[in-house]
Amino acid sequence: MPVQWTISKPHRLVIAVARDELRLRDIEQYLDGVAIAEVLPYRKIFDMTHATVMLNDADMMALGARIRAYLQVSKLGPLAIVAVTDHAYQQASLFEVLAQGDRPVKIFRELHHAREWLDGFDADS
Repeated sequence: MPVQWTISKPHRLVIAVARDELRLRDIEQYLDGVAIAEVLPYRKIFDMTHATVMLNDADMMALGARIRAYLQVSKLGPLAIVAVTDHAYQQASLFEVLAQGDRPVKIFRELHHAREWLDGFDADS
């Protein structure tokens, strides 16, 4: 599975790690899992350090629309995206624009900076 995630209910934190070729269906499966687990309001890290992003513009539009739909039914927690390659960073930036909503999103080149930023948010926010 290209995206594996863990949920820490005590810390209200979801950590997702993508590996290999990352496609739309992989992210949709992750989002479905997060929604079913009822942890959309949790803080999240999405780490693409070891993934090759295989998303086209239509895929990005679909993800943006899906996130905006979630915002209509639930509060979404802060999201830290880790993107080390230029291509992954560009895709993450496009996602940030397309999925705009009432929650902080920030892109990082290093995981520890993403975690520091995310730890600055109250776990209950």
